Amino acid sequence: MDDETRHTQGMSVRRAVLGDAHVDAAVASSSELTSDFQDFITRYAWGEVWGRPALDRRTRSCITIAMLVTLKQEHELAMHLRAALRVGVTREEIREILLQTAIYAGVPAANRAFAIAQDVLSRESD
Repeated sequence: MDDETRHTQGMSVRRAVLGDAHVDAAVASSSELTSDFQDFITRYAWGEVWGRPALDRRTRSCITIAMLVTLKQEHELAMHLRAALRVGVTREEIREILLQTAIYAGVPAANRAFAIAQDVLSRESD
């Protein structure tokens, strides 16, 4: 996929998840300093990752919430909580995500998780 296609797809997904008002505000507040970053997140976060078909938007949203809680990214968390509701995550599910995150945030180290996933996935067939 070329950069223009990736950007177009990314903008479509970004608008569907975050809403037109949020995206319009982000684009309008873009500056010479931030325009490359806005393009980057639109193409890669939204066009490449969020646009992949293997996980639906609800699932990606749940994962994102858990990660943002773990990383203590309050501004981004608020934005993604709103987005979660837009893509159909319920309040009850958000509560459960937050409870689950309270127990496990920071516990599993990424390198160990990759080793376990590699082991499990190598034993499973499609």
